[in-house]
Amino acid sequence: MKRRRGVALVVVLWLLALLSALVGLFALNAHAEALQAAALRQRVELEHAAEAGIEAVAARLLAIDERRRPLPDGREQAFDFGDGIEVRVAVVDESGKIDLNVADAGLLARLFQQFGLGTGEAARLAGAIVDWRDADGLVSPGGGGEAREYRAAGLPYGPADRPFTRVSELQRVLGMRHALYREVRPYLTVYTGLAQPNLAFADRPVLAAMGLAPAVIEQVLAARAQLQPGMPPPVLPGGIVLAASGTGTYSISSRAARADGPMAELETTVRVGAGGFLGQVYTPLVWRHGQQD
Repeated sequence: MKRRRGVALVVVLWLLALLSALVGLFALNAHAEALQAAALRQRVELEHAAEAGIEAVAARLLAIDERRRPLPDGREQAFDFGDGIEVRVAVVDESGKIDLNVADAGLLARLFQQFGLGTGEAARLAGAIVDWRDADGLVSPGGGGEAREYRAAGLPYGPADRPFTRVSELQRVLGMRHALYREVRPYLTVYTGLAQPNLAFADRPVLAAMGLAPAVIEQVLAARAQLQPGMPPPVLPGGIVLAASGTGTYSISSRAARADGPMAELETTVRVGAGGFLGQVYTPLVWRHGQQD
């Protein structure tokens, strides 16, 4: 009898231990799910805040009072979204970028040289971009890439033989490395149709690629830094006028963050005031989330 009672006690203790472990496991799972739900909720809040920043700036770009319009030269604006969320938004006029579909090989090559490529490699990559967008089967004089060169490189495709539809398509061009693409992407566009970027909004690497002397580049950047909304456009030596208003096509980047670290980033290219869909103040051309390309 005593032996049976001892065995029963051991069984009961094992059952209690097993039940305790199960209860602990359920509690741990519930806690993990609660943390995941809180993180997801916070992520959604931050993404909505970042999108709200884009909406607010896009609306300001259409303000009748020029003093309320943000300058599209990349300077940041900060908004307090409430609940500990700060949103920082920057607007860049697309006309200050190099258009992949119309820029000549020389301008493209000089841009790549700003990021460390040698003269020969930069010329070959620029030629490959021209070969990607043109319809003929002739390799560019400075080197490039038609179907034969793509096959020799082991790639299962050739040049598109049509204009670029997105800047991200540049990653498929023969000779383009991902690290280089990430560096040059902010200075490229497919939306302007301009053979030369707009001096008023071009950033330093683009100004250098345009062939401006270092002293002139510093003059342009210094004059732009002094410009404020509503001010008349500055005139540089030689009669160069820096436009104060944008052209209507912009890249807008918005970053929403909390003081404790979580962050969400959105980037979009839009046409403002172009009869947006269903009453929108802008027409989105492309959206990017975070570091996506």
